[in-house]
Amino acid sequence: MLHLRNGRTLYYGKGDVLTYRTYAAPLEVPAIPESAYAGDRNVLFAHNVTFAVGGESLLTSFSEGDNGRVVATDSMKNFILRHAASYEGSTTEGFLAYVAEAFFAKYPHVAAIELRGDRIPFLPLSVLGDGGPQESGLVYRRSHNEHGHAAMTLVRSPEGIETAEQWSGLSDLQLIKVSGSSFYGFVRDEYTTLPETFDRPLFIFLDIQWRYADPEDARDGAPGRYVPAEQVRDLAQQAFHVYDSPSIQYLIARIGLHLLDRFPQLAEVRFESNNRTWETVADRGPATGAAVYTEPRPPFGFQGFAMTREDLADPRFAFDRQGLLPQTAKGIARP
Repeated sequence: MLHLRNGRTLYYGKGDVLTYRTYAAPLEVPAIPESAYAGDRNVLFAHNVTFAVGGESLLTSFSEGDNGRVVATDSMKNFILRHAASYEGSTTEGFLAYVAEAFFAKYPHVAAIELRGDRIPFLPLSVLGDGGPQESGLVYRRSHNEHGHAAMTLVRSPEGIETAEQWSGLSDLQLIKVSGSSFYGFVRDEYTTLPETFDRPLFIFLDIQWRYADPEDARDGAPGRYVPAEQVRDLAQQAFHVYDSPSIQYLIARIGLHLLDRFPQLAEVRFESNNRTWETVADRGPATGAAVYTEPRPPFGFQGFAMTREDLADPRFAFDRQGLLPQTAKGIARP
């Protein structure tokens, strides 16, 4: 949220700016043990952009109705779309920084810009070729599953354009683990009706954000420095698979520790999770393990947590960097 020097909130902008760029620069990254993802050809480099500006020079549009320094939000939309065509990089972070820096250069009275880009994922389709099934390269399928995003705030200063804040992220990851999760040992008193569970299906909605120690690592897409959302997703999935978790809190902390260990260029990771565990209709059959569940009724539990590199050495977390290897499930021993 953009503020003036006196703390007043002041901003305006444009949302839902949909940009569908074809044939952006390819992204190449080294694979990691938890993920085979090694980049994106960026045949479709598509984003939903939200763009806002602020500054003392814009106060008169609010106080006096003077629009002399107001850049119309329709002009903002056109600016973003045209710069999507001229962007020569390969990352969402780089695209956002490119648009913001060009806007600062065009409109010197603008003091601050806050923007976010949500990647619109399109997945390649398999078609029949001479040697059998192969990737089309021409036809793609719109995905409504998890997607990467980036957000940043840039401000004008006497030294130039500075990054006040920058985050990368993965939104709307939804994961179900049919066994290997539990929840017991919590406070029980006259308000408690929830039974303890020692092996439950766990369905979570999860958003993950990460901050680089050097924001430029996110913008230039340099191999070995850029952290793609796809690898974050795959590492989180591996942790969900391996760990026998006694709570969602424990699970997201394990994911955070492994992300910080795997990617030393990251300074911090943040989580927002939501418990959507299904309600049981019919318990598991002793022979087949079959059970029936239905959607839970609201309200829903949620969790938030942030971790920094210092947590890797914190003895309270008892971090084992080998913990994602495909061994016996790990977690708190059940009674």
